[in-house]
Amino acid sequence: MSVPSITMSNGLNIPIIGLGTWKSPQGQVEQAVKDAIDAGYRHIDCAFVYGNENEVGDGIAVKIAEGVVKREDLFITSKLWNIFHDPKDVKGAVEKSLNRLKLDYLDLYLIHWPMGYANLDNGETLFPKNEKEEWIFSDVDYVDTWKGFEELVDAGLVKSIGLSNFNSKQIERIISSARIQPAMLQIECHPYLNQKRLIDFCRSKNIAVTAYSPLGSNDRPWAKPEDPQLMDQPKIVRIAEKYGKTPAQILIRYQAQRNVAVIPKSVTKSRIISNFDVFNFELSAEDIEAIDSIDCNGRLCALGWVNHHPHYPFAEEF
Repeated sequence: MSVPSITMSNGLNIPIIGLGTWKSPQGQVEQAVKDAIDAGYRHIDCAFVYGNENEVGDGIAVKIAEGVVKREDLFITSKLWNIFHDPKDVKGAVEKSLNRLKLDYLDLYLIHWPMGYANLDNGETLFPKNEKEEWIFSDVDYVDTWKGFEELVDAGLVKSIGLSNFNSKQIERIISSARIQPAMLQIECHPYLNQKRLIDFCRSKNIAVTAYSPLGSNDRPWAKPEDPQLMDQPKIVRIAEKYGKTPAQILIRYQAQRNVAVIPKSVTKSRIISNFDVFNFELSAEDIEAIDSIDCNGRLCALGWVNHHPHYPFAEEF
């Protein structure tokens, strides 16, 4: 089936639903990618730090070899990890991801976080800390990192470039000096954190938005047993029952109707298929309003280390 897409500022299209691969375990993600492509997915979201790009690449390669898809049918995203912010490291980092993914180019490459870490040993230590278990940061300005990204477009290694986990002030800094404007912002986004202000800001700057953790990321490593479960939220459950859909399908449809790309993660074939089955119904305006009302600025990926960066604290901007 043909999947709706979002046209980015550079004229290229991103399918509105993709397969997320954060936390997808090695040994399972290759099959998940194959199942997703068979189910109709053409958008796969990856990152260097996830540690599973090799398997993602294996899954893609199998489906291309089988003739199920051509490379140009697929939209593949990856992300620059924090230790590679120095402009001289950017090209090598994307080449590592391309080698793992067995691809000649990426459709979209994102700066994963605005803060940089020290690159201690040519990319071997992904989370550098000192003997006191304190983060070892780098002094590199992400504005300079962006200049390295622009060179990737010039070289044909990536088609589109963007940002992840940046706030409005940080995006403004990029825009003010960019030769190639950001095409995409990827952020945590779900009804507990609907990100309306940031999405509206991005639209005013002609930046498309992708929602990660759209189902509430119940398997995030730091989750506590008492944390609220988004898919058990009474309004979500009621709306799901009304449409004869699963809570996950409601949460995915919610983002799609906002024209926000959405990347639910699963390695379970039945869920991968179910998560894609959201184009045969439409949420009413009243139901969208009810879902919006759940917002409580409930950030599930509020990682404390973000705020310790001495140069570019994440801060509670929007």
